[in-house]
Amino acid sequence: MSKKLVKSTAVVSGMTLISRLLGFVRDMVIARVFGAGMGTDAFFVAFKIPNFLRRLFAEGAFSQAFVPVLSEYKSNREHEEVEQLTRKVAGTLGGILFLVTLIGVVAAPLLIMVFAPGFIGEQEKFELASGMLRITFPYLLFISLTALAGGVLNSYGRFGVPAFTPVLLNISMISVAIWLAPHMEQPVTALAWGVFIAGVAQLLFQLPFLFRLRLLGWPRWDWHDSGVKRIIQLMLPAIFGSSVAQINLLFDTLLASLLVTGSVSWLYYSDRLVEFPLGVFGIALATVILPSLSRQHASRSPEEFSRTLDWALRWVLLLGTPCSVGLFILAGPMLTTLFHYGEFAAVDVQMASLSLMAYALGLLGFILVKVLAPGYYARQDTRTPVRIGVIAMLANMVLNVLFVAPLVWLDVPGPHTGLALATACSAFLNAGLLLRGLRREGVFQAQPGWGRLLLQVLLANLVLAVVVGYSAGVTAEWLAWGWMERVGRLAFSIGTGALAYGAVLWLLGIRPAQLLGRSTG
Repeated sequence: MSKKLVKSTAVVSGMTLISRLLGFVRDMVIARVFGAGMGTDAFFVAFKIPNFLRRLFAEGAFSQAFVPVLSEYKSNREHEEVEQLTRKVAGTLGGILFLVTLIGVVAAPLLIMVFAPGFIGEQEKFELASGMLRITFPYLLFISLTALAGGVLNSYGRFGVPAFTPVLLNISMISVAIWLAPHMEQPVTALAWGVFIAGVAQLLFQLPFLFRLRLLGWPRWDWHDSGVKRIIQLMLPAIFGSSVAQINLLFDTLLASLLVTGSVSWLYYSDRLVEFPLGVFGIALATVILPSLSRQHASRSPEEFSRTLDWALRWVLLLGTPCSVGLFILAGPMLTTLFHYGEFAAVDVQMASLSLMAYALGLLGFILVKVLAPGYYARQDTRTPVRIGVIAMLANMVLNVLFVAPLVWLDVPGPHTGLALATACSAFLNAGLLLRGLRREGVFQAQPGWGRLLLQVLLANLVLAVVVGYSAGVTAEWLAWGWMERVGRLAFSIGTGALAYGAVLWLLGIRPAQLLGRSTG
């Protein structure tokens, strides 16, 4: 089982890596073709609204509720019943989202007023954003049905297809920016059509794979079906949990907007770099273990359930800690290499480095939350993670004030760092409460060998820190180099650090058998 999980995680991580890299290319193309002005402001708002709802419903709440119920059907019922469930969920979800989409298209100007009230006084920008929102809003319908198809494929161990699907969004937007925009009266509108096309393409791309599983049938509306009702019941607290995260983000942005100009941007760029390992590794691992945990719970295999969580946590320790150390030490060099061009000045590198180092301290906590939460969702418990999330959110708000206020009063440079540090601390609080709950309920019992593994990883990270710190040098040198020299040195620093980390683990006795879960040593 562990071999299969490792392979699946590697597949999802690889596809996510491709998507994230293409995302950087997409941002570069949009910046080069359209710049930063009225048109791009209007598009980003028009894309943000359906994207916000997507995060609320499709990726978060729906997947967390649907996959465990589907896994239970798959383990305990006939194939025909599984097919009926997918058809009824697709019909019910599709019907509801069709009505929501219809309302969104008709009420586009009202939504722009709510999400971007600053556009109200600028007629041209307001009308452009409203027009593009009418094009982008159906993306919510398509991507939600895509999430349903992806949940089915993940439950059957087909992780590669859903993981590759987001790549199509970046390809679509890059393509329309280069080839469609020059032929349009309002070139930036091409980006809105790129989002629409991507939504359709992502859904169609997965349908043949559902057909192979004999799970592709005409959707049916059935609000009263027991499986559909249970999924909806599980979704409600999960939606609230997703809302909590968005409220937290809005509160952080609100406080950052009250600080010195540039604070919001510094937090954005540092967050982008933290999201990279979180998406490539943390979210990929969580995506892979949820179906396995759901299946083990449905088949009443508590020991396997606990071992799967233990296996995942060992991988978090082995890969999450060096990512955290590397981000902390290479904060300045990475920001310089990626962003120190044009208007992004040396002071921006310095300020963004401070918040990136604070975020890096919390990276392990961010990943742990992603990996521990499936331990609840797989047992169809969506309420406990929400309750813990609310506690973490309130703690984050309090810590924001406690960390930022003294820095402002003492006029210390970079008070925005306090916001990043508060987020890091609240992530560890969230993870700690999730772990305590799993242990208290007897769901997770640590396997032997954790003490030795912690010591091995600690020593390997100490060597990693020395090697990377020495090879990277000081940020001032990077600021004076050209982009080729920066890229070369960054690749060298990361490569030597990874080799040193792996070599020390090998010398200390870590072997592939341990990583695959066959031995804890």
